[in-house]
Amino acid sequence: MPVSCCPDWDSFEIAPQATGGPVAFSADLSPASILSACRNGIFPFPAADEFARNINEFRYEDQVVAGVIGVVGSPHDDPFWVAWWSPDPRTVIRVSDVHLGRNVRKQLRRGNEWTTANHSFRRVAEECRVGRKPRWFTDALLESMVELHQQGWAHSIEVWQDGDLIGGAFGVGVGCALSGDSMFNRRPNAARIAVADMAARFAEAGGVLIDAQWDSPFLRSLGAELIARDDYLALAGPAEHRVLRGGPLPARRLIEPR
Repeated sequence: MPVSCCPDWDSFEIAPQATGGPVAFSADLSPASILSACRNGIFPFPAADEFARNINEFRYEDQVVAGVIGVVGSPHDDPFWVAWWSPDPRTVIRVSDVHLGRNVRKQLRRGNEWTTANHSFRRVAEECRVGRKPRWFTDALLESMVELHQQGWAHSIEVWQDGDLIGGAFGVGVGCALSGDSMFNRRPNAARIAVADMAARFAEAGGVLIDAQWDSPFLRSLGAELIARDDYLALAGPAEHRVLRGGPLPARRLIEPR
């Protein structure tokens, strides 16, 4: 039996030694579990297949037994199917500090892109899975995200051009933070536009930051920065709904003075 086993996320505490890897394992990918974890700054990364599940067990079993990585949920489930992460430091984008480079700004000045929010959530989520290997965005996670969208917690941004969906992003908004789960491009810079639009709409709704989760040069180019996990949790604030304006809105407004 693992030393640290909790029935739910509200009773779970991240071990101080849990750095550089998952903070917990739990097989529960239900909407309630995902939302509760998000409220505590934790997000899921499911195994794409049995091989990936076995890698989780091989790599982290000793830390689970030692109590460094917790187990959340029923002791009868196989927890190694889903790793749960809460990076420290955390990669975040402050909604007031999104950076759009010269090429994107030039594109927006002369382009005809439009954006919407929560118009085609499932379609955006499905597009985010296309061609991704390994497919961590599993069917179970997709269905839970769709249900969270129906409950008003998960949001999508769609970028349109000439009637075509050319890009998008989605995530779960809890309090002042929106956990940006994934994005996609069908034309150049469409994902950048989606992130900037998500930030603008979330700011209008009283949001403060987008949780970018994983650090990358792409996210840094959009203005992402690293902050301590404790600082991130303090900024996220109380768990409440944020209602995003639906649109459609011209993407050109993203480079206009506010």
